[in-house]
Amino acid sequence: MKKLMIGNEAVARGLYEADCKFISSYPGTPSTEITEFAAEYPELYAEWAPNEKVAMEGALGASISGARSFCAMKHVGLNVAGDPLFIGAYVGAEGGMVIAVADDPGMHSSQNEQDSRHYAMAAKLPMLEPSDSTDCLVFTREAFALSEKFDTPFIIRTSTRVAHSQSIVELGERAESTIKPYEKNIAKHVMAPANAIKRHVVVEKRLSDIAEWANTCEFNRAEYNDTKIGIICAGSTYVYSREVFGENASYLKLGLVNPLPEKLIKEFASKVDKVIVVEELDPVIETQVRAMGIECDGKNKLPILGEFSQEVVKKCLLGEENEFNKIPDEIPGRPPVLCPGCPHRGLFFVLKKLGVTVSGDIGCYTLGSAPPLSSVDTTLCMGASIAGLHGMNKCGGIDPKKSVAVIGDSTFCHSGLTGIMNMVYNKAHSTVIICDNSITGMTGHQQNPATGMTLKNEPTHKMSIEGVVEALGVKDIKIVDPNEIKELEAAIKDSLTKDEVSVIITRRPCVLLKSVKKDTYFTVNSDKCKSCKACMKIGCPAISMKDGKAVIDTTLCTGCDLCSKMCAFGAIQENKR
Repeated sequence: MKKLMIGNEAVARGLYEADCKFISSYPGTPSTEITEFAAEYPELYAEWAPNEKVAMEGALGASISGARSFCAMKHVGLNVAGDPLFIGAYVGAEGGMVIAVADDPGMHSSQNEQDSRHYAMAAKLPMLEPSDSTDCLVFTREAFALSEKFDTPFIIRTSTRVAHSQSIVELGERAESTIKPYEKNIAKHVMAPANAIKRHVVVEKRLSDIAEWANTCEFNRAEYNDTKIGIICAGSTYVYSREVFGENASYLKLGLVNPLPEKLIKEFASKVDKVIVVEELDPVIETQVRAMGIECDGKNKLPILGEFSQEVVKKCLLGEENEFNKIPDEIPGRPPVLCPGCPHRGLFFVLKKLGVTVSGDIGCYTLGSAPPLSSVDTTLCMGASIAGLHGMNKCGGIDPKKSVAVIGDSTFCHSGLTGIMNMVYNKAHSTVIICDNSITGMTGHQQNPATGMTLKNEPTHKMSIEGVVEALGVKDIKIVDPNEIKELEAAIKDSLTKDEVSVIITRRPCVLLKSVKKDTYFTVNSDKCKSCKACMKIGCPAISMKDGKAVIDTTLCTGCDLCSKMCAFGAIQENKR
């Protein structure tokens, strides 16, 4: 049976066909759908973990116990999971263990561009890189057997384009796996220095064995056509190169990108007149090819940043450009904005009004940095808002009476608890605002420990954010509806006067949740409108100015009523749907 699948769904299918026993991930675009699709299989156990480190540690534990395990994350999530990643190479894999990491060239939904191949090299772990959905399924399925054969976790690196593009895959049957009987092995699984130093020898020997196998493995293949040009490529760049050069070049498609098949590469290079390495982001393959004594083109012709495409490869390597219809200059750009009715909008309006410095975090609320709200001063990485504010305040650089940290409920669960703990322990006087919108919003509405539902939408214990904060030692805790802007402003002002850690929880569910009623909408009485544009200050996409008067697009309005609170003239009126 054949089916059209995006790469992430194909990875999930590979988990099913390999009968993976334990799947744990933290959502992060472009990897999120892997675990969501996996959860649709009743035979598979799948969960959301609070963060990537916990997910990988769970997968390592499952593997040590003899079961096949998997975890997925985006590239910056691999930073969070770095500690168990590196130790995973030392303890190996009893049951097969596969780690999926999705890079984001072009930063479609990320705060940096990062090449995860460096992690595979540094951790001395094998890495596979699929080019399309068929590869995603096959590589994932086969990686479990290879993991067990070589006694090591295998990494699968995808990219935004491979993860989200569709191609036809051929579905296979599920081969039921068995959980190996657990055997106590202190020398292998207890990474005290005396054991670890011996395991390092095993890691180096294993990597050497895999490098030798790489020369004949089924994932690396040479395709000989015209031998004037030989292109070494992997992942999406294989597809781009094939579309640009067709039969006018030969190709060495690398499915295993760490370790590289040195003999195969040298053989390929000897059969072509000119070698070009086409790879996104860093010259990882090119550097190693040059170290083999092979002359090649690569980053001297191709960019080191941004996402590739057929157009990029064609322009850089052939000097040819396709003709496109260009967007007229008079059409304004449409940057991302907070949704109409977003519960974060009132918060950032108040913070801008108060003129405080805002240490921001990763999530929908990062959009509070965009005009007209323009409230967020910093956004670094998950959880950094709290620890970052602590540093700002403690060093005397920014007054704690004039600054706050803003973090979401899911991000707080991910890595905010330790920041609060640090503040309390070190006697800070800072204010932290936790935006509880009852869901993990930015990546597409995933559950988290504070929602009371599992990945498979089963009821579970709902973590109390205020209870946890209190347990960490915070005494001044306030809970406010962010759309009640007068109450919110009073709460923030009060917290800023405290000589202790203060936490404000702004609690209002994401407007896109199905449970949120949207049975009203607002309109503007143009006779009462004074054209003061106060309603425009909240940056709601549903509100605009026409002929000097404010107007509300009723197809976008969700009835949140924030705009009506902005109008001093009663011009904005509520209507029933």
